[in-house]
Amino acid sequence: MAIKAVLFDLDDTLLWDERSVKEAFRATCEEAGKQTGVDPVRLEEEVRKEARALYELYETFPFTKMIGINPFEGLWAHFTEGKQEQFRKLQQLAPGYRRESWTRGLKALGVDDPELGFKLGEMFGAERRARPIVYEETFEVLDQLKGRYKLLLLTNGSPDLQKEKLAGVPELTPYFDHIVISGDFGEGKPAVSIFKHAMELLGIEAGEGVMIGDKLTTDILGSNSVGMKNMWINRHGVQRSDEIIPAYEIQNLRQIQGIIDSIS
Repeated sequence: MAIKAVLFDLDDTLLWDERSVKEAFRATCEEAGKQTGVDPVRLEEEVRKEARALYELYETFPFTKMIGINPFEGLWAHFTEGKQEQFRKLQQLAPGYRRESWTRGLKALGVDDPELGFKLGEMFGAERRARPIVYEETFEVLDQLKGRYKLLLLTNGSPDLQKEKLAGVPELTPYFDHIVISGDFGEGKPAVSIFKHAMELLGIEAGEGVMIGDKLTTDILGSNSVGMKNMWINRHGVQRSDEIIPAYEIQNLRQIQGIIDSIS
C-alpha cells in the first residue's frame, strides 16, 4: 500500500530537546557554582534526581505520565492551557515544584538557600526558552516531504508548552497539515485512540501512514498497536531489547525518503 502521510514526533525527533535541556541545566548550574562554590555537574545530577522524585509524589503524576509530560518539562512549563482539571492543579504546583527541586538539589550539596533555589528555578526556565534547537537536517527533510505526503505532528505534552516550543521555531508549523498535542486530545502516545484520531484527521488507513519518532515506548509501540509502519530514529546507537520492535531503524531523518520509496 502506498504511503500517503508521514506522522512526526516533535521532541528529539525534529527539535533537539535533550540538548536544549542539557544546555539550560549547564548554564543554570554554572551560575549556582559561581555563587556558592558547588560543583555544577553534581548539582545538575542532584536537581534531576530531586525533580524526578518530587514529580512522582504529586497526585498529578498518573495524569502527567498518561499525557506524556516529563519532570524536566515540569521545571519550565506554566500549564496555562488544557481543559482537564489536572492542568489547573499543575498550574498551581509548578512554581513550588521549580523552587523545591532546585532548593533540594542545593541542599544535597550542603547549601540551604531557598531564595537561591527560587532564582535558579526561574533562571532554568529562561535558559531553556532561549534554546529552541532543531536538528541540522530537519528543514531539509521536511522540504523534501512537503507536497508529496500529508504531514502530521503528533506530540505528547502540555498544550501551552508544546505550542511554546513550536513558537520558538516559527518556520516549523507551516509544514504540517495537522498538529495533535496529547494534552489537547486528552490521552497521549502510545494510546491507540490518539493514533486513530490522527488517521481520521489525515483521512488514511493505517497502512497508508508511517510514524517517525525517537521513543520506542510511545511512538513505536503506539503505531505498532494500530498496524502502522514506523521508523525509530536512534541517533545515539542505543541498544534495544526485542520487547518493542520498530519496522525500521534510522540514524537521521535523511533516511526517511529512501525507506518510504521501498515501502511503496
